[in-house]
Amino acid sequence: MSDENKNEKHWSFPPIEPYVAAACVLVIAWHLLARYWLHTSAQAYNIPMLVVLVIGGTPFVLKLLWGVFKLQFGSDLLAGISIVVSLILGEYLAGAVILLMLAGGTALESFAMKRASAVLGALAKRMPQIAHRKTAAALEDIALDTVRLGDLLVVLPHESCPVDGEVVEGQSSMEESYLTGEPYLISKLPGSDVMSGAVNGETALTIKVEKLPVDSRYAKIVHVMEQAELNRPQMRRIADRLGAWYILVALGIAIPSWLITGDPTRFLAVLVIATPCPLLLAIPVAIIGAVSIAASRGIIIKDPSMLERVSSCRTMIFDKTGTLTYGKPALTEILCAGDVDRKKVLGWAASVEQYSRHPLAAAILETAKAEQVGLADVSEVAEKPGGGLNGLVGKDRIQVTGRKVALTLSPEMAASLPPVVAGMESILLVNGRYGATFRFRDTPRKDSRSFIDHLAPKHGVKHIMLVSGDREGEVVYLAGQVGIKDALFGKSPEEKVAIVGAEAKLAPTMFLGDGINDAPAMQAATVGIAFGKNGDVTAEAADAVIFETSLRKVDELIHIGRRMKRIALQCAIGGMSLSMLGMLAAATGHLSPVAGAVTQEVIDVAALLNALRVALPGKDLQSDEQ
Repeated sequence: MSDENKNEKHWSFPPIEPYVAAACVLVIAWHLLARYWLHTSAQAYNIPMLVVLVIGGTPFVLKLLWGVFKLQFGSDLLAGISIVVSLILGEYLAGAVILLMLAGGTALESFAMKRASAVLGALAKRMPQIAHRKTAAALEDIALDTVRLGDLLVVLPHESCPVDGEVVEGQSSMEESYLTGEPYLISKLPGSDVMSGAVNGETALTIKVEKLPVDSRYAKIVHVMEQAELNRPQMRRIADRLGAWYILVALGIAIPSWLITGDPTRFLAVLVIATPCPLLLAIPVAIIGAVSIAASRGIIIKDPSMLERVSSCRTMIFDKTGTLTYGKPALTEILCAGDVDRKKVLGWAASVEQYSRHPLAAAILETAKAEQVGLADVSEVAEKPGGGLNGLVGKDRIQVTGRKVALTLSPEMAASLPPVVAGMESILLVNGRYGATFRFRDTPRKDSRSFIDHLAPKHGVKHIMLVSGDREGEVVYLAGQVGIKDALFGKSPEEKVAIVGAEAKLAPTMFLGDGINDAPAMQAATVGIAFGKNGDVTAEAADAVIFETSLRKVDELIHIGRRMKRIALQCAIGGMSLSMLGMLAAATGHLSPVAGAVTQEVIDVAALLNALRVALPGKDLQSDEQ
């Protein structure tokens, strides 16, 4: 962590805003009651207000002073100056009104934005803190950092696997959706690979450690997530951008009015009515209204600040499976060698594929079930990266792999293989000889093509990419089907992060995906959107989660963000324009500090009413795809 970040952490204060706002409401109400109804002494209503201003306003003023020291001039600087001046001049009511607006706006914003710690927390809770090492005598619990390569570890029922390894004893099933995004139970038996973070089923498994915990797939994802979190680009708020010049205008009116007339109350009156409450309150209300209407449409906004950025994205990067496709490849064709029976081939493939987590395995198993092909007992199952899946079915060694691997094992097989076609394929080998070719199609979503086509004309998107961990044939085929020219295949989560990060430096970038392996890339993007609700880590990492896996909902989200931004700017610019007229009136002595505060409240109400329009349904929120 940099020294700057450490300082930020040091100067942040506890979430006292809701309590300060409540205290301001109470003392303002007491002031009005005691002064105009009970007609008590001034001390009776001024002292409580003074106490709230000093205790409640000090943390805000200190934070603003720290910002000034770092040459950061936010939209709430005028509010801080007004609080201090109101204390000096004894205008406690005006100061309390300003503090109420400042604390209320900050509380609304803080309430909506807490996500980063939840991301890493969701990841961390998936990992066990100890491992069970198997020795000749018994099981011993050891710390993860003492695990060594080659150790035999026992993964108990319903436990998360602590390392990447290979099953050497036991048969069970594992839930790997936190790693793959696929909500399937994968059968495990001796020879099967297991991944750290996968949740074991009903039976204990003994595994051999192939990677240390710090080198495991899960640890790498956590590390990449942490780096993406630290390096995430920080976007300035609309209020800060507008408030930077507005402060200069307000001070340019307030200071001369004091110097020319010699009346410091005019300085305070100008600052009070200049306080940019449409920025402090109307913009958070507009954001919350957008969050609410998005939720009513099945879109959960995890980071409200993304609403400002989503309509500005000029690069869109898509994951493949489950995003542009339905995520369910279908087996469309089985091409058998001349002397091999089709049902026998399907039975061999399905028998070994029941132990695989690859999406194509499900398609083979579904076809076998539909055709009532029984599964045989399998032993010595192994699935090595890049080598495909193999196992012993009876006395036959069955291997399901890709074309390149098959030709590497037996170059003379080239004459027997069918020609390459677009889409996905697997090659089945029987005892090292060519047995069959399986062809698949992962159907693109019906709205994928139209959604891709409308991004440039409707949303100004200039660069569209497909980045997937899948094989070249299927990625290139899908890209052609949906109209994406820039397609990258065979990319790991770490490579996806690098690609997304590089694009985000060139232009605001949106990444769409599902599955925990997409979470780091979502963090690296300007805006990250997750489909579905299969993985809690992915949902936490994303800026928004769309429960209905539909690209039309992405379009609606862009419209919601665009509308929120437009109305927020209306509130901010309209409110500040009226405030500037009020500043001129205060500078010429036509508005006292309290009258200025009341006038500012009228402006605030108008801005807030306009901001509430964000939460109302309208034609400008409808998807272009409808």
